[in-house]
Amino acid sequence: MIAPVGHDGVIASFLSAMRGPRMHHAWLLAGPEGVGKAMAATALAKRLLCEAAGPVPPGEGLSVPGNHPIAKLVDAHTHPDFILLDRLPKDMKSVREIERRNWPADLERARNITIEQVRALGTTFALTPSYSRSRVVLVDSIDDMERGAANALLKSLEEPPQGTIFLLVSHAPGRLLPTIRSRCRMLRFGALDNDSMRTVLRRSLPDIGESELSALVDAGEGSPGQALGLAGLDLAGLDAALRTIARNGDPDNAVRAELAQSLSAKAAQRRYEAFLSRAPTFIAQEARNRQGNALALALEAWSAARSLAESAVRQSLDPQMTVFSLAGHVAALVPEANRAKA
Repeated sequence: MIAPVGHDGVIASFLSAMRGPRMHHAWLLAGPEGVGKAMAATALAKRLLCEAAGPVPPGEGLSVPGNHPIAKLVDAHTHPDFILLDRLPKDMKSVREIERRNWPADLERARNITIEQVRALGTTFALTPSYSRSRVVLVDSIDDMERGAANALLKSLEEPPQGTIFLLVSHAPGRLLPTIRSRCRMLRFGALDNDSMRTVLRRSLPDIGESELSALVDAGEGSPGQALGLAGLDLAGLDAALRTIARNGDPDNAVRAELAQSLSAKAAQRRYEAFLSRAPTFIAQEARNRQGNALALALEAWSAARSLAESAVRQSLDPQMTVFSLAGHVAALVPEANRAKA
């Protein structure tokens, strides 16, 4: 497993506690979705278990050699002292003959982590850890837990088994039971900077072109997960069309019409949904460079575009008309004398 990029401060805080005299038993890894919390949690768990069992990997960070015996077990999901709680496949029979690490990325999952999964921890907790005095339970994410499952987990957090460390990933910690939050130390993960975003995206998409990489970094807003979800949709092409409209207003509606037609086909659904997000963001970015009446005009266009984009899927609006109208709000950024009526 590749070490996570960024988040150096929170990782250093955890490692310092891990190597201290009395490590807290429960950690809440909180922050926006897609910024690498689960990857960091897995890397933290691996480093902890490797240092606990030995041989201690070289270096002070999270990096662990791929041939380390403990790391190999964690990667294969066969380490008896590493328990991952996440949403299971809806059809377990479909993956019965497949190693967990090879499960398809688009596997359909259950809606929640169930109370049965949490209760099953009792069997593990009844035994002492196998390779050292340490055990790690990683919950990805605790936001996905049924209420009963969360209450069951709370009992373990209140009376933690000896040597057990809980790593709880959360995208919305404010929605968790206060009693769970109060028993955890918080590790706050923020959005990645552009350089870190580029590193993560190039690692995942080694053949990506520079223009598409820049578009994904921009659209990801500090979340590699969000950016990777938009990969392959030619965001650079969408941005180029938006810039053309914003530059001259598209007075003959040609660019808007072509864009609307290309995004209205059924096969273009994912790209259409990306455009719904991209158009208001593009207007907001344009607004940052304006003042006075130009700023007021941009803010008005952004508000209208955001409202339309948010209602488009919910109300099943016609994609072709929606795209044309959204592009019209972009055209409204151009002074009246240089644009068609938006």
